[in-house]
Amino acid sequence: MKHWQDPANGVLGAWLILSPWLLGLQADRVVTINFVVVGLLLAATALGAILLPRAWEEWTGAALGAWLMASPWILGFAGNALAVQVAIFTGLAAVVLTLWVLATDKEYGDWWHRMVG
Repeated sequence: MKHWQDPANGVLGAWLILSPWLLGLQADRVVTINFVVVGLLLAATALGAILLPRAWEEWTGAALGAWLMASPWILGFAGNALAVQVAIFTGLAAVVLTLWVLATDKEYGDWWHRMVG
């Protein structure tokens, strides 16, 4: 395992998969499908990053987190405060974790080091 952030993103993916039932959101099909699909993709990306680390997996995790944060408004469940909170905080955590890896790993973060250095 190259980065501790990858298993953390795997846990975020598992949380998303389970959260509709743990929080009583399963009645909203859009929320449930969104959280389960994004959770599966985030967990799969994290597993890939653990087993065969590549920068594209981190970028994919960041994109999934960004989608998650925007999804309440794009998919129309912004009126569900609890679902919005899950989407925003879980998405933000995924983005922060993946950008952290990209910014600190010399192999992945060469673009960052050129930009700020």
